[in-house]
Amino acid sequence: MTEETIATFTGNRTTYIKEHVMLAAIGSVAAVGVLMAMGNEHAWTGVVGAVAAIAVRGVYVASEQIGQDWVLTPTTLVSPAGVRIPRSEIAKVRTIFSAAQVITRSGDKYMIKYQSDPAATAATIEGAQA
Repeated sequence: MTEETIATFTGNRTTYIKEHVMLAAIGSVAAVGVLMAMGNEHAWTGVVGAVAAIAVRGVYVASEQIGQDWVLTPTTLVSPAGVRIPRSEIAKVRTIFSAAQVITRSGDKYMIKYQSDPAATAATIEGAQA
C-alpha cells in the first residue's frame, strides 16, 4: 500500500537559470578582480571565463538538478535518492537562497534545491509537522 502524497517538490527551471546567472555575475566580478590584482592587462577575460564555466556547468547538470522530486507524505519526506526522513525526525526547515534546508533531530541536513518559492516549501513541510 502506498502512502498518500501531501506535496511534491521539484526544482524549478526558471529559478535554476536565475541562480546560474547570479553565479556567473559573481564569478565574473571575482575573476576580473583577481586578474586585475595580478596585473593582467586583459582582465576582461575573467568575465568570459566565468560565464563560460558557469554556463557549461549549468547545461551539464540541469536535467539532474531540475528533475529531482521530493515527496512529502503523512509520515515521511522522501528524497530523490529514496532516503526516507520520518516527519517526526524533522527538527527545523529553513530557507537558503532558492532552497529549503531540512534539518533532522540528529543533525542531518538535506537541501531541496531550486524552489520557485522556498518559503512556501518550508511552510508546507513545517505545516505538515503540526
